Amino acid sequence: MVSQTRVLVVDDEEPFRILMESELGRMGYSVQCVASGKEALHTLAARDFDVVLLDLKMPGIGGIETLKHMQDTGVSAEVIVLTGHPDIDDAIKAMKLGAYDYLTKPARLSEVEEILKRAAEKKRLHTENVALRRIVAQKEGPSLILGRSPAICSLLETITRIAAFEANVLIQGETGTGKGLVARAIHQQSPRGAQPFLAINCSAFQDQLLESELFGHERGSFTGAVTAKPGLFEVADRGTLLLDEVAEMSPAMQAKLLQVLDAGELRRVGATRTLKMNIRVLAATNKDLSQEVSAGRFREDLYYRLNVISVTLPPLRERKEDIPILIEHFLTRFRLPGQKMKGVAPEVLERFAHYRWPGNIRELANTVERLVILSPGAVIGPDDVSKNIGVFQAQPVADEEPSHLPLAEVERRHIMKVLERTQGKKADAARILGIHVKTLHRKLKG
Repeated sequence: MVSQTRVLVVDDEEPFRILMESELGRMGYSVQCVASGKEALHTLAARDFDVVLLDLKMPGIGGIETLKHMQDTGVSAEVIVLTGHPDIDDAIKAMKLGAYDYLTKPARLSEVEEILKRAAEKKRLHTENVALRRIVAQKEGPSLILGRSPAICSLLETITRIAAFEANVLIQGETGTGKGLVARAIHQQSPRGAQPFLAINCSAFQDQLLESELFGHERGSFTGAVTAKPGLFEVADRGTLLLDEVAEMSPAMQAKLLQVLDAGELRRVGATRTLKMNIRVLAATNKDLSQEVSAGRFREDLYYRLNVISVTLPPLRERKEDIPILIEHFLTRFRLPGQKMKGVAPEVLERFAHYRWPGNIRELANTVERLVILSPGAVIGPDDVSKNIGVFQAQPVADEEPSHLPLAEVERRHIMKVLERTQGKKADAARILGIHVKTLHRKLKG
């Protein structure tokens, strides 16, 4: 859209600058004018633009030198060079250096408008393509929240109610309860639903890499930064960003995130110019973030910034009436090519209904997938479960732990029992529990 296109006019002729500021502003462009290459570079270091109208012949730093400086500093704006008739060779040289096109002076206003539209469209398509590549890499699909239990019906109503607002949302729930699905559902039902939805697991990156992933970096800003790279805040512009496992952020990264959220703008790593952002932030964690604040592990001011609206997901043991629906979904999803969907014996459904599912839906999905692969018959029976899913041999019924124990202790005891059944093999235990091996190591450390 024209109203979202930011144009920088660089020309030493004041009448031309006045004309461009007036006429392009009237057309709906956001226009800023400067009189020299030096001033242009200073402005580009402080602010982001979509298109630059750059005069080639100026005192001091000329247009070609300015263009080279822009490339060296990673300026992503499309450049239209302005030249006189005798200077076509310089214009062609500028295009070889990466300029989008050129105009000869004096140029008709209609010509300026037409080429600006094309340049702005190219910039927009480039930005969208970057977003699309990141989205495809994350395999975005429709959010599917299954169930008919009162807990799920209430959750779906909450999602519909809060999706229409712009407020940040904190999504809390145990590992494997579907926090990512809820975040995607909020995005898809929101006015931003047609824009990018991106997610990042904050526990998967060290500080420097996490900062680069979130905020982007300029070329040469650190070892290995051979090209400039936009961060997820840029790529998800006008869309939604999910910060998964946000409680795992270091205090230093928490401070940087808070600064960006407060200011509504950011700087890439190694950059001097700031970039405005238009993004909705969703945060997810399997921890009680208020307790993390009380323990001094999470910033209180960032907590209130993220927790404008809070959603808590029910664990699977509190919505057991949804287990048959989920099992049917996973049986369809994991059906082997060329085979009919397997059935499940009533005794197995009963056994599943009495199990606590500490890994929640993720553990259920892993369990069903394993049984689909390893069970030879058309119906998964109790013997298939006993042979292939060792944890159920030890815990056929729920609530065998004393009811007065804290949840963390119940979880710890269950992990130890699973490890006993897998003979200490942590990878197998993590798969049964439906969690990552790193998460299992962290839980064992306490």
